Amino acid sequence: MTCGLSAAGGLAIGMVLPRSAKAWAGLPALPSSPENSAPPNEINAWLVIEPDSSVLVRMAHSELGQGTTTALAMLVAEELGCDWSKVKCEYASSNRNLRQNGVYKSQSTVGSRGLRSSVQFMQQAGASARARLVEAAARRWDVPAVACRWADGKVTHAASGRSLDYGALCQEATKITLAQEPEIKTPDQFKLVGKWTARLDTAPKLDGSAQFGIDAQVPGMVYAAVVSCPEWGGKLQSVDEAVIKDQRGVIAVVKLDDAVAVVADRYWRAKSALAKLKPVWAPGANAGVDSAQLDKAYRDALDGSMVVARKDGDATAALLAPGAKLVEAVYEVPYLAHAPMEPLNATVDLKANRLDVWISTQSPMDVLKLAASESGVAPENVYVHNGFVGGGFGRRTKHDELVHAIAVAKAVKKPVKLIWSREQDIRRDRYRPQAAVRFKAALNAKGQATALQGRIAVGSLLRSLGGPNAVPTGIEPMAVETIATHAYKIPSNDIGVQLKNAHVPVMFWRSVGASQNSFFIESFIDEMAHAAGQDPYLFRRAMLERPDYLAVLDTMAKKGNWGDPLAPGRGRGMAIVETYGTVTGQVAEVTVSPMGKVKVDRIVCVVDCYHAANPNTIAQQIEGGVVFGLTAALYGEITIKNGGPVQGNFDTYPMLRMAETPKIEVYLQPSGGKSWGGIGEPSVAPVAPAVCNAIFAATGKRVRKLPLKNLDLKSV
Repeated sequence: MTCGLSAAGGLAIGMVLPRSAKAWAGLPALPSSPENSAPPNEINAWLVIEPDSSVLVRMAHSELGQGTTTALAMLVAEELGCDWSKVKCEYASSNRNLRQNGVYKSQSTVGSRGLRSSVQFMQQAGASARARLVEAAARRWDVPAVACRWADGKVTHAASGRSLDYGALCQEATKITLAQEPEIKTPDQFKLVGKWTARLDTAPKLDGSAQFGIDAQVPGMVYAAVVSCPEWGGKLQSVDEAVIKDQRGVIAVVKLDDAVAVVADRYWRAKSALAKLKPVWAPGANAGVDSAQLDKAYRDALDGSMVVARKDGDATAALLAPGAKLVEAVYEVPYLAHAPMEPLNATVDLKANRLDVWISTQSPMDVLKLAASESGVAPENVYVHNGFVGGGFGRRTKHDELVHAIAVAKAVKKPVKLIWSREQDIRRDRYRPQAAVRFKAALNAKGQATALQGRIAVGSLLRSLGGPNAVPTGIEPMAVETIATHAYKIPSNDIGVQLKNAHVPVMFWRSVGASQNSFFIESFIDEMAHAAGQDPYLFRRAMLERPDYLAVLDTMAKKGNWGDPLAPGRGRGMAIVETYGTVTGQVAEVTVSPMGKVKVDRIVCVVDCYHAANPNTIAQQIEGGVVFGLTAALYGEITIKNGGPVQGNFDTYPMLRMAETPKIEVYLQPSGGKSWGGIGEPSVAPVAPAVCNAIFAATGKRVRKLPLKNLDLKSV
């Protein structure tokens, strides 16, 4: 993506040293009209420089714990040439973005695009501000701008020995219109970007000053707890309010279409009262559905009609060729919850012609539009106060909790903070889809793959979110990614997909389709290697041609000690995939006890994201993605009974514990080029296949269905 900023356009960003408690400036003072939305020292919509030369950078993307704000601030500082210790950040206003025709562009933080989609225009914002500051100094000194130099927050004129801080030039710079935008740096010119840099959000999160959505406080607000019908499609039939009519602090019971909420002066009082209610639910059409039925339905769908996702060569002929060795396998995965550590919540202050929303979100513009629609307030009078986000993973782009909060606020006529309990959060999630895949492959006499056939049955995310006609072609990229897009040199490929939705809502989940499809394809590549009698590393290497893939593969084999002997009951496995513009490979080492208990000892991860803004945040995200993916592989499972989910808290939907976390080694191997790869999601995808391939190496048993907790891996 290329984008330049006009003299009137803009971006605002700010930074400070992590050691300062003011590294994060907090939320912007949201304006009530476009006339007062720009402070006097705003050089462009992204960037404000104060008289003390401190730099405030406004962030269009949410800080989910991934460090994007630090990396984006580094890009601006790189071009601006400011003192990094004086940089701080705040969120850009979605209301201003609406009023000023998208001045902040996309404010969604999804698809590992927080950095990679913003690199050039964030650089341009810094370069534009710097050029205006230099021009302001040149005009004051009556010298050519080319005779001035800039660095460390100052403009200097060497010939006369004069210099001025950026703060002294800021107001003049705001009035300058450039004849053309300056060129931005190329990566080989970077001095700050690419270096390990401490995060700007660390200090406020350590000292407690960081404000998440759940921390919002509004004068006069009340609290609401809510529970939805256990079955999707069921409705609220009745509820006996008498059991809580005398309970201390209870203000109201609000009946919704398929849920009931209790409002009180404290959240615990609301939640305690809600637990005493015994709502009567009217069952819907799916009250008898359970996981066994769904499992069978997805397996049966593999024999049904398919939409072609990839077809090259003649796979059917290759599979039937005389002497061909056939390899076949069926893989399955269950629904998975997002389970962010901060459960969904929303605080709303609804007035006749204005609505303020405090929320943790990955998409403040979507919040603004949804809030306007649900409340009836004009969009230009809706103000979203985005907080730090305590985990999103894709869930915080569809805000069911906000719908509840606005409905309750309408009923009680007060500001409301509504919090979903952990059980509500997990049982009313929009899950990663259930899926089943059948592969067939042909190997020739030399053990080379001649054909790959895949049949995929998986829920459509877009149909679940937008209705049954949302994908008229019958194929969506997420359903087939890493399978139809694999990089292996196989002459014939025949990949088909059937988008099969049950009544269970599904949605984007960290690494999306790659999270399950990489388990499928990379496990099957290992099965092919075993059938060919070849080493899994060398088998892959012979089928890969791209230099970036080969470099990652070779490095992970080297760093992962591939080929070194291991004790009985131990094994190594590998996987390599490209997701979100990044090639990621992993080697897993596992130990399987005679009783079948799996212990993941070590994960070696090699990453080529082509350019690295901040190696610190990249390593953190790779480690976090490994833990996220490993949790799902070991334990992740939402089962359905009587039409609704069984699991409701971390006792039944467990997370990986610190004591179980393996040693994680991260090796960055950026190969350059024109693109920037994503980081937040790529390391999730290879975890499950690398671990499951290692289990096969240790036990000789193939894992074709997750999670691992359900499998019998005991020694014979």
